[in-house]
Amino acid sequence: MRHLGDVIPLPVSVRPDPAADFPLPADVSVSAAPAATAIAGELAELLRQATGFPVPIVAGLGTVRLLLDDDEAKSPESYRLDIAADGVTLRAPTDQGLFAGLQTIRQLLPGAGAVVLPGGRVEDEPRFPYRGTMLDLARHFYQPADIRSFIDTIAQFKINHLHLHLTDDQGWRLEIEGWPRLTEVSGGEGTGIDGAGPGFLTAQQYAELVAYAATRFVTIVPEIDLPGHVNAAQVAYPELTCDGEPVQPRTDPEVGYSSLCAGKDETYAFVEDVIRVVAALTPGPYLHIGGDEALSTTAEDYRAFMTRVLPLPGKYGKRAIGWHEMAAVDLPATAIPQYWRIEPVDDGVARAAAAGHQVIMSPADRSYLDMKYDESTPLGLDWAGLVGVERSYDWDPADRLPGVGEESLLGVEAPLWSETLRSLADVEFMVFPRLLAIAEIGWTPQAARDWTSFRDRLAAFGPRLEAQGVNFHRSTEIDWTAG
Repeated sequence: MRHLGDVIPLPVSVRPDPAADFPLPADVSVSAAPAATAIAGELAELLRQATGFPVPIVAGLGTVRLLLDDDEAKSPESYRLDIAADGVTLRAPTDQGLFAGLQTIRQLLPGAGAVVLPGGRVEDEPRFPYRGTMLDLARHFYQPADIRSFIDTIAQFKINHLHLHLTDDQGWRLEIEGWPRLTEVSGGEGTGIDGAGPGFLTAQQYAELVAYAATRFVTIVPEIDLPGHVNAAQVAYPELTCDGEPVQPRTDPEVGYSSLCAGKDETYAFVEDVIRVVAALTPGPYLHIGGDEALSTTAEDYRAFMTRVLPLPGKYGKRAIGWHEMAAVDLPATAIPQYWRIEPVDDGVARAAAAGHQVIMSPADRSYLDMKYDESTPLGLDWAGLVGVERSYDWDPADRLPGVGEESLLGVEAPLWSETLRSLADVEFMVFPRLLAIAEIGWTPQAARDWTSFRDRLAAFGPRLEAQGVNFHRSTEIDWTAG
């Protein structure tokens, strides 16, 4: 039987009561508030799979009860789980909190044998509201079915944002009304690194993907990378170059050579059209505008470009996120820098935090999931160093950059770039188990985190990842036989 604290990420408060262990009976049922019927259905199906019992959803008081408590003082993701000898009660202020509690129940169910839930109480809420990961579709495209599968897996660990890097030098992966050649030319065959990653999302496919993610309480964060990383756009529309001359497609992994022209009206007509369309397709609050590695853009042009472009997401109802380079300019009040640098050097991020801006922390040497685990890792890069599981876990976002403390952090994100990846299996190998470390950093209070405890809980979770068919890396840092 599982122990009450055998959960990733570790809950805020766990009070075991072995006398209250609950063996699920053959007549186990689920009841829920009307607003939580979808989650009740998911929980009932989960219990059916674990027990083989019918597990009906009943109108009265079920054996397993989902309750909505209106408490505005709590995080919308907070929940309380009570497991007693005669039943289970999961309560939360929102259905989002019930969903988070459902993931805890999922992990507490045994992988095999008699289905007994460990007795006691779990009280839980996240450290940060933003806990994310990123897929790079520009350098290698992943089909919608693969992305949905990925969403299903990450949601189990209370990851609640998926950042999609949709455009770069090697490909453009989202259909934009009025600009058809972006995907016709730069989303087709021969695009991606080595020309091996073609494909794009139609507007309908993207909207369906966003809607699916919402059922898992995952917010999609689209990125249109500007003003650099734009070769694919310029291949499709040569008028976006400064001289109007065509440029050649690029399928190599180099960065920093392309730039939109800050002095052309056509640039801003294009950018506003794209931002308007993407904002309309995305119900979530964020739109990522990139801003990184614009090495072919002068500092003066970068400032001029960003000054005009950064307000555009707000014009269309979104908060702008950008890589930390954008903090070199004056930011709109709601803009969010995303810090990825290895060295803790102030690039204006601390100044932005002092002015009240929230920050997402994504240091490459701790959270970049495309870094090799060790020298023998067959996939990935090593420019930010080797990033094993313990290195992914053993850091504190609030200590990373002077002047950017706990109160300034919106959360953490673990990006995955696709230069060396070719399939969902490759994605899973690089993401798992390191994303579980980032998930715990983002959810669990810093004082409660402990590498030894995490390592043991991760080992115990190995068989579950195997049962789900997840192609995770069997890191030698973990004793997987302990699971």
